[in-house]
Amino acid sequence: MSAYRRIEETAANWLVRRDQPDWSPADQAGLDAWLEESAAHKAAFWRLEHGWEAAARLAALRHELAPQPQSWRRRAPAFGLIAASLIAAAFTAIAIGRLGPPPIVAAQPIQLTTQLGQHSQTRLADGSVITINTASSVRAAVEKRSRQVWIDQGEAFFEVAHDPKHPFVVIAGNRKVTVLGTRFSVRRDGDRVTVSVVEGRVRVESALPDKKGATAILTGGDVAIAQGASTLLADRSPKQVDDALSWRRGMLTFDRVTIAEAAAEFNRYNRRKIHVADPAAGAIRIGGTFEATNVEAFARLLQSAFGLQIVEDEQVIIVKS
Repeated sequence: MSAYRRIEETAANWLVRRDQPDWSPADQAGLDAWLEESAAHKAAFWRLEHGWEAAARLAALRHELAPQPQSWRRRAPAFGLIAASLIAAAFTAIAIGRLGPPPIVAAQPIQLTTQLGQHSQTRLADGSVITINTASSVRAAVEKRSRQVWIDQGEAFFEVAHDPKHPFVVIAGNRKVTVLGTRFSVRRDGDRVTVSVVEGRVRVESALPDKKGATAILTGGDVAIAQGASTLLADRSPKQVDDALSWRRGMLTFDRVTIAEAAAEFNRYNRRKIHVADPAAGAIRIGGTFEATNVEAFARLLQSAFGLQIVEDEQVIIVKS
């Protein structure tokens, strides 16, 4: 059995079990955990869920075979029959054009923005999920024959639904990132673009029609930093990449970065800025995990751990030796 078929069958079994009267919080937690394992799980579940709700024939089948309350484990044959019917009907209906994924939105791109210190998550019509970081502006257009996203500023993390026939393309400045199905982030700071891959495989190349330039292939743990005509590749551990993306949890994680670099990251999330007043203080290296929007607590730690002077007003926190 193919991996794709196994995912479809698992999704169908979860969907059938969810509609039983003895569905419990523990069952819901199990479903949530399975969905979070990969974008492919989410896409399969949402696709079959749409088919389950849309097909009157399946609704009738579900009603006819609804068993008397008892443990779902003792009803495995009935579950198998309904799940198999669900998958068969979904695939048949897709083939004849009556059923399938929800209608794909969008001749016009949708605009997704976040304010300073915010991050938000959006599910696109193809099942892909975009998590947008602080002070970011993103446009997304998903059509039958193309899936495109433009990062106008800021950063976004992508969990891309696998679709070999329709690559998922992200344009950030003069760089184009093409992927079939994976988890990765793209950050744009002016003309500097950083691509970090958690898992899967992506291609980074020039987005300008008259500029071929170098093409880079990235896999899990790889980071590409592109600026102008140059692209630098770095091989990092999966933990290092995940730490760099801790903003998705509202945190900032540093590993031997300078105080000046850490201050610049905090300034991306807060109206009250940190100003490092002298090179000696800015060159001190630090590590740890901090709440992204609690700049005051970070300043207090710098004072207590390194004996730095902290001068505050409503707009800025000045750090100096």
